Amino acid sequence: MRTINKRIAVALLTIAACHPIKAQENMENVLNQRQQNIVAIACLEAKGDLENLSGAIHTGLDEGLTVSEIKEVLSHLYAYTGFPRSLNALGVLQQVLAERKAKGIRDREGKEADPLPDDFDALKEGTAIQTKLSGAPFDYTFAPATDYYLKAHLFGDIFARNNLTFPERELVTVSALSGIKGVEPQLKSHVRGAKNMGLTDAEIHFIPGVLLQKVGEPEAYRAKKAIAEVYGEEFREGEPIENCVFPKGEPNTAYAKYFIGNSYLAGLATGEGKLHVDNVTFEPRCRNNWHIHHKGGQILICVGGRGWYQEWGKQAQELHPGDVVDIPAETKHWHGAAADSWFQHIAIGIPAEGASAEWLEPVTDAEYDKLK
Repeated sequence: MRTINKRIAVALLTIAACHPIKAQENMENVLNQRQQNIVAIACLEAKGDLENLSGAIHTGLDEGLTVSEIKEVLSHLYAYTGFPRSLNALGVLQQVLAERKAKGIRDREGKEADPLPDDFDALKEGTAIQTKLSGAPFDYTFAPATDYYLKAHLFGDIFARNNLTFPERELVTVSALSGIKGVEPQLKSHVRGAKNMGLTDAEIHFIPGVLLQKVGEPEAYRAKKAIAEVYGEEFREGEPIENCVFPKGEPNTAYAKYFIGNSYLAGLATGEGKLHVDNVTFEPRCRNNWHIHHKGGQILICVGGRGWYQEWGKQAQELHPGDVVDIPAETKHWHGAAADSWFQHIAIGIPAEGASAEWLEPVTDAEYDKLK
């Protein structure tokens, strides 16, 4: 009998890291080098990736960013990523500057923000800036204190600091929110805000390409998806696997005729008694044909993305990392990726005398498209 249990097979999670699935962006340089470094620094701060942030800060300083500008990027982000990440990132900047000074590198300090006038009204100015960014007056009546903080402090005090422009601040914010999973509504709101504050359509559409090159695929995916939804553009890319543990492997050419779509195979271990342990990666919508394991069953351990498993005559089961599927011998079934996500599982064949796999008919688009 098939069972799906919410558990991780910890003993198997010791294999080399996954090779990311990269797609090349073919666009002319719309954002200049300085802006591209702002994108990378903001996103890495939001991720809390301090090691790569250090490298991005070195690159930014080498390519024209001033110390003041980087300080301002990292300080601005405390309102979006919290003081802990902002302070950690500022600590990395201090360390980088000390390292460079010890090597005799003199970095440009840059212009500090001008002092605010004595009659500066943070609430009034912030309300006007928030209205421009949102495209209409915005009042968060559910939480009046938060509404005040947004207007008076974030859009008033912080945006009034003029060592970053309004478009640059939205470039920072969109890039940072792309590095955080689960904040899609705010990310889309700030894509609209970036447009309202002066970033061009071309500049906004260039952000995912910079993230892909300088940060990673999941961050680029989130930005690209949000931008497509805001602009009403078609978007069919599947969500990449984040924090891969297992290698993607090579195209699964030997079994390609039994799959719809592209799959990849990475052998992990071969034990005694013909035990095989493989990592199988499915692109979005990819699935194998209905099939039966004769005499010896199979165990699937889901390690990345989202997928499906179905036995003949039963409802399909949605799969997530940590799900374990015990497939008995002589059970007709199929498994594969969800339509909007890449998917990985470890496949463990149960050794048995005379074990074999019988491949049957494909899972048709009509059957597959019923899954939600």
